[in-house]
Amino acid sequence: MKKLLLISLLLLSIMNSQELTAKSKMPIKVDRIDPANWFVGMKNPTLQLMVYGQGIRDVQQVVTDYPGVTIDSLVRLDSPNYLLVYLNIKDAQPGTMKLTFQVKSQKPKAKSQKLTIDYQLKRREMAGDQRQGFDISDVLYLLMPDRFAQGSHHQKQLKDLRPYHEDRNAPSLRHGGDLEGLKEHLDYFTDLGVTALWFTPILENNSPDQDNTWSTYHGYACTDYYRVDPRFGTNEEYRQLIDACHQKGLKVVMDMIFNHCGFEHPWVADQPSKDWFNLSNWLKQSKGTSDPRGTDFLQTSYKLTPVLDPYASEVDCRETQEAWFVSTMPDLNQRNPHLMRYLIQNSKWWIETAGIDGIRMDTYPYAYADAMASWMKELDEEYPHFNTVGETWVTQPAYTAAWQKDSKLNDQNSYLKTVMDFSFQEKLDSAKHEQTDNWWRGYNRLYNSFCYDYLYPNPSSVMAFIDNHDTDRFLGKGKDSLALRQALALLLTVRRIPQLYYGTEILMNGTKEKSDGYVRKDFPGGFPGDTHNCFTAAGRTRAEQSMFQWLSRLLHWRQGNEVITRGTMTQFIPYKGVYVIARRYQGHTVVTIINGTRLTAHWHANRYAELLNDKAKNAREVTSDQRYDLTDDFTLSPRQTLVVTY
Repeated sequence: MKKLLLISLLLLSIMNSQELTAKSKMPIKVDRIDPANWFVGMKNPTLQLMVYGQGIRDVQQVVTDYPGVTIDSLVRLDSPNYLLVYLNIKDAQPGTMKLTFQVKSQKPKAKSQKLTIDYQLKRREMAGDQRQGFDISDVLYLLMPDRFAQGSHHQKQLKDLRPYHEDRNAPSLRHGGDLEGLKEHLDYFTDLGVTALWFTPILENNSPDQDNTWSTYHGYACTDYYRVDPRFGTNEEYRQLIDACHQKGLKVVMDMIFNHCGFEHPWVADQPSKDWFNLSNWLKQSKGTSDPRGTDFLQTSYKLTPVLDPYASEVDCRETQEAWFVSTMPDLNQRNPHLMRYLIQNSKWWIETAGIDGIRMDTYPYAYADAMASWMKELDEEYPHFNTVGETWVTQPAYTAAWQKDSKLNDQNSYLKTVMDFSFQEKLDSAKHEQTDNWWRGYNRLYNSFCYDYLYPNPSSVMAFIDNHDTDRFLGKGKDSLALRQALALLLTVRRIPQLYYGTEILMNGTKEKSDGYVRKDFPGGFPGDTHNCFTAAGRTRAEQSMFQWLSRLLHWRQGNEVITRGTMTQFIPYKGVYVIARRYQGHTVVTIINGTRLTAHWHANRYAELLNDKAKNAREVTSDQRYDLTDDFTLSPRQTLVVTY
C-alpha cells in the first residue's frame, strides 16, 4: 500500500512538472507586487508578497541571497495569475533585495527561465511603540475630500481612469475636491480648534459613473488598496499633506474598508481563489457583471444584531456577514488567511509610509469577528499606542460595549480599542424635538444611555458624534442653533472622544430623503466660483460666524483640559427640565447645564450641593466669560446652554 502511494505521488509530481514545463514557454512576467516595498524591524517577521502576472503561478522557485531573509513558502492560488511569496525578514537590514523567479526546464540542455526583480526593504522612521494615536484629548473633524475644497492645480479629467465627470450640481457625482485643497485650508482647522482630521476614504475608486447620476465619489468602493485616488492626488501628496498637518498639530485618521472592495478591483475579474469573496458563485451567473437580476445574489440586511444575538438564526447571520453590502461592492472573505494577511499588511504599510495617526474601520461587524480580532491584536502588538475606531452601528450600549477591547460581554476579545456611540447620536436626535419631562423624553434619553457606561471596559475610548456622512445632519432642514449648541456642549464635555462633521460649525444642514449627497454638500468657499466663503470670518453670515466663534471658544478651551480628558463624570437625572453633567479632576470642576425645555427653567443650587464649594460662587462660563454663582438659584432661558468652570 505504501509503495502504491509513493508511486502515485511520484507520477503526480512528474505530471505537475510536465505541466509547468509546457506552460513555461511564455517568458516570466511580473506586472506588480503588493506591497511594493516593506520595512524591517517589525515584530511579526513574516512578509507576504502578492505577485501579479500572467501565468506567474507556474514559477517553481523564488530565491534570494539577501542577508537575513529566507523564503518560507510559495502559495499557488486558483488563478494562474497570482503567486504568494512568504518571506521571513527577521534579521534583515534596510537595502535592496534581489528576488529571482525561476522556471526550470525539463528538456536536456534547455535553459531555465529566470527573472530577477529588485525589492526594497526600508528603515522605519520610528519604532511602533513611538507612534501615538488619537484619544479623548482629541476632537476629530470628519470631512469628505471630494466635497470640501479643490486645489489650485486641479484637473477635471484624468487619463487612464474609467469614465467619470465632475458636476457640482449632481449630488451623487464627483465634485472635484482634492488633497491640495485640504492642504490649502489647514489654518481653518487650527482656527476652529479641532486636533485631528478624519477623511473618508482616499484610496483609488476607479469605478465608472453610472447613467451620469451615480459615482463612487464617497471612496468606499476601493479598487487599489495601495494607491491614492489620482483625482485626489498621489501617494506622495498624501504623505506631504499629513506632514503639513503634523506641523500644525493636527493628527490624521485614515478610513479603511476590510469588509468589501469596489467591483472594478482586479480581484473581481480574476479571483485569486474561489473563496476570496463571499458568495462569489453568483458572479458566474451574472457573467462577471454587477447586475444581480436572475442570480443567487444576496444583499445584506444591514442588521448587525445577529452577530452577537445568542438566539440568531443561520439565515440572519448569513445575511449580515456573508451577503454583499451592495452588488457593486464585492464582499471579501476575511476567513481566507491569505486575504487577511494582505489586509493586515496594507494597514501597517500606510502607517509606516504615510505616517497616519489612526484608523477608522468601516462596517466593522459585517466582517468576520475572528479575523478582525486577529488584525487588531497584531496591530496593537506592533503599535501599542495607536488607535482604531470601528463603525458599530447599533444604537444599544450593550451591543457597542461588547465590541470594545477586553469586554466581558463577548466571549471573543475584539482588541478594538474604540467603538462608535450610535446610542448618543440617536438619543440626541430624538431629544432635540422633545421637551425634557420627568421620565423618558428629551434629555432623559441621554441620561438613560450614559447610565449603562458600566458596560464599557473603557468609556473614555468611545467615540461620540451628533451626525456624520451616513446620517441626516443634526440641523435637518432647519437652523436651530440653540439645539445645536446643546448637542455640541454635551459632545465636548462628556466622557467620550468627540467627532464633528464638516460644516456643522457654520450651520450646514441637510437630510437623506433624496440621496446621501444632500448631507454631503460642498463646503462653501472651497471651490472656484463660490461667492459664499465660510473659510473666513468676513465671508460668513452673522449666524454662521456666531456659531463658529462659540464652538471655536469651546474647542480651544477643551484642548489640554485635564478635567475633560481625565476627570470623573457625574450626571444628574433631569430635574424640572434641566440636565446637568459634571466633570471633576484635582480640585477643578466643569459643569454642563442644559435647559431641555422651550420654557424658562431654574438652576436649583441645593440639588447640586455635592458639586459646590466656595469657588463655585464665581464660576466662569466658558463661551462667554460671564460669571455665575452656582451656590444660588438662577433662571435659565429656553433651551439655554451653560458650560461653567471653577
